[in-house]
Amino acid sequence: MNKNDQQLADFRQNYDLYSLSETAVQSSPFEQFRQWLNATIEANFYEPNAMILATANSQAIPSIRTVLLKDFGVEQGFVFFTNYQSRKGREIAQNPHGSLLFYWDKLHRQVRIEGTLQKIAPEVSDSYFSSRPLGSQIGAIASPQSEVIESRELLETRMAHLSEQYEQQKQQPQRPEHWGGYSLHPHYFEFWQGRTNRLHDRIAYQYEATTGIWHIERLAP
Repeated sequence: MNKNDQQLADFRQNYDLYSLSETAVQSSPFEQFRQWLNATIEANFYEPNAMILATANSQAIPSIRTVLLKDFGVEQGFVFFTNYQSRKGREIAQNPHGSLLFYWDKLHRQVRIEGTLQKIAPEVSDSYFSSRPLGSQIGAIASPQSEVIESRELLETRMAHLSEQYEQQKQQPQRPEHWGGYSLHPHYFEFWQGRTNRLHDRIAYQYEATTGIWHIERLAP
């Protein structure tokens, strides 16, 4: 084992900020999530809405990436936006099951969410697209996300050409059909709170579709 490998093996943190009890959490996992998200915002996290999205194709081969949460709630689920023709978009079309992970290190917290993914209403995607900065709008049109390209210069040339075109025509870019929102509708949440001696708190919410009830359970760390 070389020096750097040994350093990796020795990296440890002691988690002693908070605790989490199944008797103290909110009855709704959405409200518990809102409470924790608000805490990250108040703690000045750089991107408190950053989340890891895991998807898999029809052969169950997984892939993960970071996306940004743009809305959430009981009705709308957990919403993010992307290119429908990207790898994640192709995988969601093949297999609608997905998982999200939020990791908030300064608070020693993690949230896992499992559910099914579907496209959101086009008018909602239109509204969000129109709210984006102009450069982000043009970038969504210019980039064939997840496709192999010859060079960055090719992408920048396409971006410059489109920017000039919209400037000359005095037009606002419209959302392309290949770009829009997805929503993950959860059936499972797990809230993880780091504790001392690796005896972490893990509180899970499991949805029972027949009754509409979220069952709360404690899991061993």
